[in-house]
Amino acid sequence: MARRGRRYDDNGPKLNVKKIIAVIVFILVIIMFVIGIKYMLEDHSENTSGRIETITYYTIYDNGKWGVINSNGEIVINANYDEMIVIPDNTKAVFLCSYDMNYENNTYKTKVINAKEKEVIKGYDTVEAISNYNKKQNMWYENNVLKVKKENKYGLCNMSGKEILPCEYENIEPIKGIQNSLLISKEGKYGLCDNAGSIIIEPKYKKIDKIQEDYQNGYIVIDENDKYGIIGIDKSVVLKCDYEEIKPVIGANLFVVKDNGKYIAINQEGQTILEDKFDDVEEINGDNIIARKDNKVGILDISGETKVKFEYEEIKIAGEYYIAKKNDKYGIIDANGEEKIAYEAIDINYYTSGKFFVVDYLENNNIQSKVIDTNFETKLTGIVTEVNEAKGYFRLYEESGYKYYNFKFEEKSALSILTTNTLFLSKKNGKYGFIDKQGNVVVDYIYDDATEQNSSGYAGVKKDGLWGSIDSKGKVAIEPEYNLDNNTKIDFIGSWHLCEDVNANYYLDV
Repeated sequence: MARRGRRYDDNGPKLNVKKIIAVIVFILVIIMFVIGIKYMLEDHSENTSGRIETITYYTIYDNGKWGVINSNGEIVINANYDEMIVIPDNTKAVFLCSYDMNYENNTYKTKVINAKEKEVIKGYDTVEAISNYNKKQNMWYENNVLKVKKENKYGLCNMSGKEILPCEYENIEPIKGIQNSLLISKEGKYGLCDNAGSIIIEPKYKKIDKIQEDYQNGYIVIDENDKYGIIGIDKSVVLKCDYEEIKPVIGANLFVVKDNGKYIAINQEGQTILEDKFDDVEEINGDNIIARKDNKVGILDISGETKVKFEYEEIKIAGEYYIAKKNDKYGIIDANGEEKIAYEAIDINYYTSGKFFVVDYLENNNIQSKVIDTNFETKLTGIVTEVNEAKGYFRLYEESGYKYYNFKFEEKSALSILTTNTLFLSKKNGKYGFIDKQGNVVVDYIYDDATEQNSSGYAGVKKDGLWGSIDSKGKVAIEPEYNLDNNTKIDFIGSWHLCEDVNANYYLDV
C-alpha cells in the first residue's frame, strides 16, 4: 500500500541527519571561502568612490534660511527654516528645529526630525539640546541627552526619545565648563543629575557649583543658611555645610575655606592646616599652594613657608614647573622660583601628554613659536598650528611649509600621521599642491596656500587671495572665490565653508 502524507513513517527508511548537516556545513564553508578570496582580490585600500562612508551632519545657512548637509556635501534638509537647526551629535541624523518664534514673549515651538524630515521625538512642548562651554569659550552639546518640556515643567530624554528624567523640574541647565553635571531645580532649590538622568544631589540647596573642571572632584553646595559644603560624585558628604565660602580648588587632601572672615586651609576632618599666610588661594599642586597676597602671586608649601616670593601677576601649573607672568610677559620657573625661561614671551602653553612647552614670541610684529622640552632646550622653531594630544603629534609651519612631529620631536610624514587621508599637502617652489599615498602629484603646485584634507575628504585651496576647495580625488569642488581673511579656521565641505565664528559651527555658501 502506498504511503501518503509524509515521506517516511516510523517503519520506513530514516534520514541520516548527521550526514545532511555535514553536507550543509561543507557547502557553507565553500561559499565563505569563495567570498573571502573575492574580498582579498579587491582593493580596499581606500574608498574608491571618493565619498565619506561614515556620514556626519552639519548646519548650513543660505539666503537667510537654515538647513543641513552631510559630510559628502549633499543637502539633507533644504534651507527652508527661519531659525538655526541644532545638531546635538553630528554623527546622528537627529535635528532640532525651532519655529513660530515670538521674540516679545520669548515663546517658540520645536520639533525633532530625521534625515527624511519625519518627526521622531513627540509628546513634548519643546525639545532642546543642552549647550555648554569651557573657560576658553569652546562650546559643546551635552552627550546623548536632550532637555524636554511638558506642561511648563522640564525633564530629560536621550537621543532616541526615551525619557530618562520625568518632567517635574522648574529648570534644567548645565554647570558651565564641566561635563555630565546638570542642575535641576524644584521649588526654588537646586539639585544635580548626570546625563543619564541619575540623581546625584536632591534639590535642596540654594546653589551648586563645580570644583575645578572635573566632576570627579565633587561639587560645592550652599545650604539655606548660606553655608558652604562639598558633596562627592558618590553622593558622600565630603565637607559639612559649615563655612562662609569654599574655594573651587583641591589638592593634597586640603580644602580652602572661609571661616570667621578669613581664608584657611583645612583637611577633610575640618582641622586647620594653614592660616594667616595668604589672602586667597588659586591652585594646589601637590604640597605647593599657589596663593595671592597683597594682590601678588607666590607659592607656599603646606607648612606655610614661602617657596616663591609674592611678586608675580600670575602663576600656572605646568607639570613640575610653573608658567609665571611678570611685567605682562611670561616665563618659566621651578617650585623654588628659579628662572628657567626668561620673561620675554607673549604666551606659554604646556602640553601634559607630550611634556613640552610652546613658547610664543613677537618678532617684527609676527608671532613665532619655540617648542621647548622640560630640559628647556629649544627643539623646534616656527608657528605651531595644531597640537593633537590624543594622537600624539603637532603641526609646525616653517619656511619650507607644514611639517608634522611626534612628541619625541621626530619629524613624521603626513602619510604616517593622517592615515585616513587620500591626499596630502605638498609645497614646491613656494606653491602648494597635493600628492597621493605613493607620492604621485594629483593636484599641481598652483595654490598660494592650502589646508590638509579634513574628515569629510575636502581641502581648502587659496589662489589670488581667495579660497575654494577640492574633494578627496583632487577635483575642484568650488573654484577659489571666497575671501576668508576674517575666518579663524578654514574648512570646507564641498562648496560650503565654515563661518567666521568657529563655535557657531555652521557652513555658508556665500
